[in-house]
Amino acid sequence: MSTTEDLPFAFYGTIIHSNSIQSLEILEDTLLAVSASNGHILTLQPNTPQDQVDRALTALDIPASRTTRLRRGQFLIPGFVDTHNHAPQWMQRGLGQGMHILDWLSGVTFPNEARFRDPEYARRVYAGLVAGMLRQGVTTASYYGSLHGEATCILADTCLENGQRAFVGKCNMNRNSPDYYRDASTEESLAETERCISHIQTIDPSGSLLKYVITPRFAISCEADLLARLGTIASRNPDLPIQTHFNEAEQEIQATLSLFPAFTNEVDLYSHYGLLKPRTILAHCTIMTDAETQSLAALDCGIAHCPTANMTVGGGFMAAPVRDFLSRGMKVGLGTDSGGGFSSSILDSIRHALIASFSREAASAGREKGLTLEEVFYLATMGGARVMGIDDKIGGFGVGKEFDAVVVDMNTATGGVNAPVEEEDEIRRVFDKFLMTGDDRNMVQVFVRGQKVHSCIVGE
Repeated sequence: MSTTEDLPFAFYGTIIHSNSIQSLEILEDTLLAVSASNGHILTLQPNTPQDQVDRALTALDIPASRTTRLRRGQFLIPGFVDTHNHAPQWMQRGLGQGMHILDWLSGVTFPNEARFRDPEYARRVYAGLVAGMLRQGVTTASYYGSLHGEATCILADTCLENGQRAFVGKCNMNRNSPDYYRDASTEESLAETERCISHIQTIDPSGSLLKYVITPRFAISCEADLLARLGTIASRNPDLPIQTHFNEAEQEIQATLSLFPAFTNEVDLYSHYGLLKPRTILAHCTIMTDAETQSLAALDCGIAHCPTANMTVGGGFMAAPVRDFLSRGMKVGLGTDSGGGFSSSILDSIRHALIASFSREAASAGREKGLTLEEVFYLATMGGARVMGIDDKIGGFGVGKEFDAVVVDMNTATGGVNAPVEEEDEIRRVFDKFLMTGDDRNMVQVFVRGQKVHSCIVGE
């Protein structure tokens, strides 16, 4: 017997998403209906007069109890996509700021990540991580786990239990880290990888929320044989995404090339091992030659831009050439990098992406134009979905897409520190205030695939 919860549900009010990287679409008086059975958007009807809403809801068999009418100061946006996040670094955010990347890894990160050999510790930390990310509107994330297979499976379990869409990968690393935090051998690293792939495919056979992502930490951490055999797994499993770090900092680049003297750049290195594909997510890409950028564009790799981390850890203020990437039509999304920066907020990544782009504009004497709010919002939503190869499912509110969304409330009752909404403020002005001054307190409901995964509304 069907119940009310089996019926579609709807929102009526203001809906905001990107219909291109340059263009923001603000749809007022819009009726959006979602299927309860599969979480797909059934209809999107902009400019529906209030006196016609009830008739439209009746036609869709949606009762009043299943309809949310957004008030002034409230609007719906797509869920944020974090294309680069180190899950085990949740507890170390803010530590080691200003350190060079390799010093930061050995002094801060490896000791912290080694703690995930304890499954109970992993279970506790990952519960907080996933809840915290959902609270901040991150409906989709590409996660690096620790090197521990069991902890990585726990991370996948936690994402699925809490309804977060995620790529999850065990870090492969069998050299250049302490004995206490290193894969014992290539064989062990690969065996644990296969174990995690099997686990994720078992708990989510349809891949509706989870995918395993092949995750060599970076070439410094992997012997050549391990990279080659991960490339073999990638070729054998064309549905699996790949992620690694790429041209993150000068110290990292020089160390990489010293370990692989047969190569003069990281493009040739990773390509040689079969790890650069259209489904590859490359984190950072801050120091790029024109030839490297041209090669990555031809390979159709995605770029995870992590401005917060790039400006605080690594060895100097680094600003990736995002304008150049976009001018070549490359796929670019935003990442928080977790411990590599100091914030897990995609809103902070949006703001810092602006700042980093303004620094590039100044350094280039105006040749590289700074990004706009329209562009950085796109990177945080549809851009991230493209990088992860799921823009056919999420990133916007097209009919047939899956409903990953955030209800934003900019009214003072939320108790946030956002710029107050004034009576005369038009919706675009309210939206700008949210991007530049809002925080998790303004994200009052979060949905993934039509399921409510977070709510801070009293009474729910």
